Amino acid sequence: MATVETPAPSGVPTLRVAPSILSADFGSLADAVDRVTPGTDWLHVDVMDGHFVPNLTIGPPVVASLRAHSDLFFDTHLMITDPARYLEPFRDAGADGCTVHIEVGETEALCARMRDLGLRVGLAANPDTPFEALEPYLPLVDLVLCMTVFPGFGGQSFIADVLPKVAQVRAAADAAGLTLDVEVDGGIDERTVVDAARAGANVFVAGSAVFNRPDPLGAVGAILEAAAGQRSGASS
Repeated sequence: MATVETPAPSGVPTLRVAPSILSADFGSLADAVDRVTPGTDWLHVDVMDGHFVPNLTIGPPVVASLRAHSDLFFDTHLMITDPARYLEPFRDAGADGCTVHIEVGETEALCARMRDLGLRVGLAANPDTPFEALEPYLPLVDLVLCMTVFPGFGGQSFIADVLPKVAQVRAAADAAGLTLDVEVDGGIDERTVVDAARAGANVFVAGSAVFNRPDPLGAVGAILEAAAGQRSGASS
């Protein structure tokens, strides 16, 4: 599988774009994923329950069907009230990592359960959830997702006020010597990714800016190039 990612010095997280299937054509989902596969090694899978967020999306059967067509890393974002009930089914369906929301509570137990299941452990925070709520759990996780929109629907505008929190997560991880992916999700495109990368994010979820473009693969490359350009400029 050919992938596109930016080389990074030792200890510096790799820059990645994770296309979000929330914005893909569900009538030909496997084809949509195939179109972006040469440009990435991660796929962002948004799971919504109609309770934690006011929308419904997919469950384990869709993930299992998609897994049969793709060997990408499935970055599975559980925007649901009761993630503990579904961690194992999503793992069995083919999820590689799951991200739960700190707002649902029982964070330490959820992180331990994901680790026991062999999942990569992610923790998400809504735009109005402060860094201080995340800080105690940074040693327990592999990824922190800072939502740059309020979760529930695709196509929303980027909330720049979240960027100081992104910078706090990155600074705390670096200070503690943690190898941590810092992910942003919501309103990410070639323009907003520059500020997100500058703040310390290294994984960029993009939905509309990828799948709503005539050339989704080219859009992935353009977003990644913009992020990499910011990193190069910062280090020069």
